[in-house]
Amino acid sequence: MSAGINTYKTDLREIFFTLFEQFGFGQVAGQAPYDAWGSDEARAVLSETYRFAREVLGPLNSVGDREGCRVENGSVLTPTGFKDAWKKLYEQGFKTVSVSPEHGGQGAPMMLQVTVEELLSGSNSAFNMYPGLAFGAAEVIAECGTKEQQHQYVERMLNGTWGGTMCLTEPHAGSDVGAAKSTARRNGDGTYSIKGTKIFISGGDHDMAENVIHLVLARIDGAAPGTKGLSLFIVPKLRINADGSAGKANDVSVGSIEHKMGINGSATCVLNFGESDGCLGELVGTVEHVGMSQMFKMMNGARIAVGIQGVSLAAAAYYNALDYAKDRKQGSHFTKWKDPTAPRAAIIEHPDVRRMLLDMKAHVEGIRALIIKLAHHLDKARQLAGKDDEAATYHKGQVELLTPLVKSYGSDQAYRICSQAIQVYGGAGYIQDYPVEQYTRDSKIFSIYEGTNHIQAMDLVGRKLGQAGGMFFQQFMGDVGSFVEAHRENPVYGDAVKSLASAQEALMSSAMMLFGWSQDGGKFPLIPLSANRFLNMMSEVAVGWLLLDAALIADKAAAALSADHPDRAFYDGKKFSALFYARNVLPGVEQAARLIALEDTSPVDISDAAFGGV
Repeated sequence: MSAGINTYKTDLREIFFTLFEQFGFGQVAGQAPYDAWGSDEARAVLSETYRFAREVLGPLNSVGDREGCRVENGSVLTPTGFKDAWKKLYEQGFKTVSVSPEHGGQGAPMMLQVTVEELLSGSNSAFNMYPGLAFGAAEVIAECGTKEQQHQYVERMLNGTWGGTMCLTEPHAGSDVGAAKSTARRNGDGTYSIKGTKIFISGGDHDMAENVIHLVLARIDGAAPGTKGLSLFIVPKLRINADGSAGKANDVSVGSIEHKMGINGSATCVLNFGESDGCLGELVGTVEHVGMSQMFKMMNGARIAVGIQGVSLAAAAYYNALDYAKDRKQGSHFTKWKDPTAPRAAIIEHPDVRRMLLDMKAHVEGIRALIIKLAHHLDKARQLAGKDDEAATYHKGQVELLTPLVKSYGSDQAYRICSQAIQVYGGAGYIQDYPVEQYTRDSKIFSIYEGTNHIQAMDLVGRKLGQAGGMFFQQFMGDVGSFVEAHRENPVYGDAVKSLASAQEALMSSAMMLFGWSQDGGKFPLIPLSANRFLNMMSEVAVGWLLLDAALIADKAAAALSADHPDRAFYDGKKFSALFYARNVLPGVEQAARLIALEDTSPVDISDAAFGGV
C-alpha cells in the first residue's frame, strides 16, 4: 500500500440510522443544555468530519505505520504530516464538538462526539490518540482542579495549544498501580518535587503542541501504601510562566520510545521525572491522597474511547473487506462448482465469504449501537440532573454498567473482526498492499491498555453488578425484559426475540451464581475464573437486544417507502444483521452459562510444575 493513499471508508448512512433513527438524537438536541444543536447541524458535522478523515488523516495512516516516531535531541518527532494534521484538526473544531462553551467548545451532545471520534479514529487511530489523551487530561483538571488550574490549563489543552497524558504505569507495576514508587516531596511554595519513571505513556512527548501536560500519579512522602496513598499531579513538560506561556524545561525526559506491534505513529514513551531533581508539579485540586479517584474520571472516559477505537477499526476493516469481496473474482458460483467452464464469480457470491461479511456487519452495527446508547445515557443524565434526579440516577447507573462492556467487547471483537477481514482477502490480506493487516496489528492493543479486559470483567462482576444494591443491573435486565415482552410474538422476529429471552435468563442465572460465590469464601476463585465469560455474555445480550431493536425500527421505516426506494436495501440489511446475531451468537450465551455452572477450578488446581516448560 503506497504511503499517502487513503484507504479509510465507512458507511455514514449506517451511522445516521443509529444516531437519528434508533437513538433519537433530535429528541435530545434542541433542549437544554444542547439548545443550539439539531439533526441538521449534526449531519453537517459528521459529513465534514468524514471528509477530513478521508482527505487528511486517512492518507497519513500508513505513513505513521511505516515511519513511526523518533527521538532527536531529547524530543519526539512525529511522522511526516502529523504536525500539519494536528493544526487542521483543531482549526476545524472536531475535538471540541461536545466541550462546554465555558471552555471554548461547542456544547453538543456526547452522542455526536462519539460518532465524530469513530470517524477520526477509524481513519488514523495512532494520530487520534494524541488529542484524545489531551482531551481526557483536560477533563480531569476541569472537574477536579482549582479555578486557577482550570483557567491555566483546560482551554489550552482542549484547543490543541498544549497536549496531555496520563501517567500511571511503572516498570515494576503494570496494572498493579498501587505498587507505584514515584514520589512527590512537598515544597515550601505549594509545589511538589516529582521523581520517578513511568512507562507505556501514550503520546508521552511530541512536536505537534508547544507543551505537554502530564497527569502523574505519585506518593507524597509519608503517605499510606497502596492506591489509597497516591495523589495526582499536574506536571508540565515545560514550566508555565506567570503570563501562562510555556517556559523552561521541567526536568521531564524521554528515556525511549517503545517499538510496538502496531499504532506506530503514536509515541509510546518511557518518561523520567526529576532525574536532575528539578521536576516540579502541582496537586490536582487541593486534597492529597485522592489521586486514584481523580484519575478514574479520566480512565472511564478513556475506556469508552477504547471501545470507540475498536468499532472504528472493525468498521474500516469490514468495509474494505466488503469492497474487495465485491471486486475480487475467484472460483465459480457455488451452484456451478463442478463446471470448469463456468465464469469466475466475485468472492462475495461464495457462502462462507458471505457468512464472514454478515458476521462482521452484525457485530460492527451492534457495538456501535451499544456505544451510542451509552452516550445517550450520558446526555440524558446531564439533561435530567436537578430536574428528575431519579431518572438521572438511572441513566448514570447504565453508564457505569455499560462502560466495561463497551471497552472489552468492543476491543475483543475489533481484533477478531480485523483478523477475519484478512481471511476474506485471503493471502492478499496478509500483505501490506491492503490496509487490513495494519488494522489487525493496531487493534490488538485495545484489549490491553486502559485496564486489561480482565480488569474490566472484574470491575463488572466485583463492583458494577452490586452498585446501588444491584439496582442498575436489575434496571438493565428490566429494559431487555420489557423489549422481549413487547415483541416475542412478532411474526418476523418472534423466534429471535425468544432467543434473546433465553439468553437473558441464562445471564441472570449466572449473575445469581456469581453472587452466591461472593458469599462463599471457598468458591471465591470461581469469580475471576468466570468474570470474562460473564462480561462477554452480558455484552452479547446487550448487542442482540439493540440489533433487534434496530431491525424493528428499520422494518417500520421500510414499510413507508416505495418498492424501488434505495433505502429499502439498507433497511433489509438491518433485518439480517439482527437475525444472524440472534441465531448464531445469542445461543452461545446459554452454553456459556452452562460452562459457568460447571464450577471448573482446574486453572487454579493445577500446580505450577504441571504446566510444563523447561
